[in-house]
Amino acid sequence: MEFRHLRYFLTLAEELHFGRAARLLSISQPPLSLNIQQLEASVGARLFIRSSKQVSLTAAGLAFVPAARALLDQAALAASHARDVGQGMAGSLRIGFAGIMLYSGLPEILERFQAQHPLLRVVLKELSSSEQLIELAHDRLDIGFVHTTRVPPELSQILVSRQALVGCLPAGHRLAQQALLSLEALQGEPFAVVSRTVSPDYHERILGICADAGFNPEIRYELQHWLSVVSLVSQGMGVALVPAALSLSAMAGTVFVPMDRATTPYDTHCLWKTARDHPALAAFVAAVRTAQAAQGNSETATVQEMSGTASGFDRA
Repeated sequence: MEFRHLRYFLTLAEELHFGRAARLLSISQPPLSLNIQQLEASVGARLFIRSSKQVSLTAAGLAFVPAARALLDQAALAASHARDVGQGMAGSLRIGFAGIMLYSGLPEILERFQAQHPLLRVVLKELSSSEQLIELAHDRLDIGFVHTTRVPPELSQILVSRQALVGCLPAGHRLAQQALLSLEALQGEPFAVVSRTVSPDYHERILGICADAGFNPEIRYELQHWLSVVSLVSQGMGVALVPAALSLSAMAGTVFVPMDRATTPYDTHCLWKTARDHPALAAFVAAVRTAQAAQGNSETATVQEMSGTASGFDRA
């Protein structure tokens, strides 16, 4: 029994007409008849009743239909698996990310990517931007999502998102009901921030924004994670300036208020080593590009390539 026999059998079982089945299979009728006879000899039972007027399935033929389909499906799955392994689409892909990416589109990218590449094991590591740069340099990460412009030249980048900073206030704060938040109104308030060691770019940006408003912020809490900042604010212990995506955390006890002035946006970049030639990495970069373009807003609808050297993925 050969897979060709199974394909011919299933086509004839659906059409119940040798002429039509032969045309669908792009063969003439005699080879089709011969292959069906060979299959029946292999099975050891008649699968079709033939007459001058019609073709019908025998009881054995009816029973053989689901088994034949299952065999062909299994063969296709085996071929797909072998192809994925051969093309590098099986194995592991190591992805670094900062926690805010959980509210900035990463789960949706991963869901679509895993549906397209189910044999590929995606490993996520929550790391600061500086930690991701180190891991990428030592090939302990394949790709990263960072919030820094201090990127070595050997890395390629995609601008994934650009978002404003907003005020994060306790729900009972005197400014919580404002439509727009004035920075000057936060002078003297205890600030919670992500620490300088975790995110130096963000830390310096907060200092610069407040300096432009005429005061030095009273930084009382330096934390390791964005959700720790929001959680501390929810307890009424301080205020913060955070990326707008964190409003999606919907943490009880917090209010997010837009600023009354434009500030330097908080950018997220996807990074990978330009020189790496890895099919799974190339596929994930393509998925990021697709998701980024689909956002459809004026700031991020066009993928912004920032590498000085074109990577092999760009030629695909």
